[in-house]
Amino acid sequence: MAFKPLHDRVLVRRVQGEEKTKGGLIIPDSAKEKPAEGEIVSCGEGARKDSGELIAMAVKTGDRVLFGKWSGTEVTVDGEELLIMKESDILGVIA
Repeated sequence: MAFKPLHDRVLVRRVQGEEKTKGGLIIPDSAKEKPAEGEIVSCGEGARKDSGELIAMAVKTGDRVLFGKWSGTEVTVDGEELLIMKESDILGVIA
């Protein structure tokens, strides 16, 4: 990957949404919502305090995370659609 986010930003790959409901109905593409779950592809170094001290990131590459429905900016890197967002847009890490 040739892209490294700066500061407290992360690059996220969305996970694929479910093709079927739990009852077995197939969901057409036009009715699917974009998933609010993804995997972190790359992280910045972290935010800085006013004093210049680095605040370490709470997430790392490979973590599966949940984020808000309208979080991030869609970008295309190496032909793949990804999201770039601030660490604060991440709601939590899936264990």
